[in-house]
Amino acid sequence: MKVLVADDDAAVRKSLSKVLKDAGYEVILAKNGQEAVAAFNPRQIDLLLLDLNLPIQDGWDAFERITTEAPALPIIITTGEANKYDIAMAAGVGALMEKPLDAPQLLQTIRELLAEPKEARLLRLCSYEQDVRPVPSASGSLLRQLREHHPAPHRRRLTLHTSTR
Repeated sequence: MKVLVADDDAAVRKSLSKVLKDAGYEVILAKNGQEAVAAFNPRQIDLLLLDLNLPIQDGWDAFERITTEAPALPIIITTGEANKYDIAMAAGVGALMEKPLDAPQLLQTIRELLAEPKEARLLRLCSYEQDVRPVPSASGSLLRQLREHHPAPHRRRLTLHTSTR
């Protein structure tokens, strides 16, 4: 399985590459949105790990270009910014992870997205299913924000992943 990692921080790219390679994934790295779009090949990339705050072409622009070519591609959005859940849900991403990333949670989320049927990803992208996986950061701030912003559990179906370690 091949993962395209797009992040402007060289240390983050290096760390993610090591974690993913140790888990058995092939990794392609991009330092900006333009490189991510250029490196993307729908027949070769199985999952996209995409930072939102990218130079030259931001993460959302890269997301739009790539999903136009491969709408069923599993995508994990990573961000250091708060309050991106609603935008991610509307865009149909597979998961949203706040930085700092937790490696075991990231690998679990990748496994789940890769195992998800293509039809489920297409339904989410078309906004028929709203089950973006908000994965709390190591500080848990995303989980707290979701509980404050979405207090009624019947409003949206959320799948929260928490680390047991």
